[in-house]
Amino acid sequence: MKIKFKIVTPEKTVFESEIDQLTIPTQEGEITVLPDHIPLISVLAPGELVAKKGSEETAMAVSGGMIEVRKNEITILADTAERAEEIDIARAEEAKARAQKLKDEKIRLDETEYATAAAILEKNLARIKVARKHLTKRGMKINS
Repeated sequence: MKIKFKIVTPEKTVFESEIDQLTIPTQEGEITVLPDHIPLISVLAPGELVAKKGSEETAMAVSGGMIEVRKNEITILADTAERAEEIDIARAEEAKARAQKLKDEKIRLDETEYATAAAILEKNLARIKVARKHLTKRGMKINS
C-alpha cells in the first residue's frame, strides 16, 4: 500500500509522488507516517523531511508550515522546502552567518526582530545539515 504525498510552498509544488513512508520534523518531535496512519494535523518544524519509496530516499530541508495526514494521503504546506541536491551549501553558510550576526545584534532589541533572525538561522542550519548529509551519502567530498 502506498501513500499519496505532496509538498507545496507558496512558489511551487516541490514534490508529489506515491511513497512508502515519510519522516517529518514537527514541533512535537520527529514522526514517521506509514500507510493507514491515523488522521493528523500538525505544525511543521525546521529540519529534514525524508520520503521513502522502496530503497529510494528523497531528502528535503523544510522551514515550517502545516502537515495534514488523511487515510494514505499526506499534504504539507511548507514555508520553504528544498530537495537536498538543490541546496547550495556555500549560499546556505553565508545566509546562516548573516542570520547569526543579525540575531546577535538584535538580542537587546525587539522580540519580533530577534524571533525572525532566529527563524532564519534555524532554517539555514537545517538546509546545511540536509545538504551535507545528502552529499556524504552519495560519497561526495564536502568542503567545510
